[in-house]
Amino acid sequence: MRVAGMAALLYVSGFCFSETARAGTWYGIEPLKSRRADVLRILGQPIRESSNGSLTFKVAGGTAFIVFVDGKFVASKKLHPDVEGTVLQIVLQHENSSNTPESMKLIKNHDFVRVEDQGVVVFRNLKEGIVYSFVEGKLRTTRYTFSESQISHARK
Repeated sequence: MRVAGMAALLYVSGFCFSETARAGTWYGIEPLKSRRADVLRILGQPIRESSNGSLTFKVAGGTAFIVFVDGKFVASKKLHPDVEGTVLQIVLQHENSSNTPESMKLIKNHDFVRVEDQGVVVFRNLKEGIVYSFVEGKLRTTRYTFSESQISHARK
């Protein structure tokens, strides 16, 4: 049983850093919709849980951090109370990624805003809820967060 579970996790992890996933969602985990139980069902047991309830998972290609919506966020954004406890953000820290802005076709993609600061190049598409960060030209971080339409639907 344990071997089968590990095999399933490795299979899932093999797709974890796929760049073909729909923006705003990552391997079926969707901000402002998926809950902790969904995350655990998909990714298994985390390697770490922080004091604020965020979870850390080792996945193929790096590390995934899952952050959840808390009551303060619900209040500050005037969201429906049911949103509390859903996924706020998925942060993927890539190890040794060979992806570049060019290979991901971000340079000419007008859906993304490019910002550069101290050697870090960031491509943001807030409409879709995805942010890519590049260091020395290589993909280091992908953030999946809520899209504009998801946050507007979550408001009271």
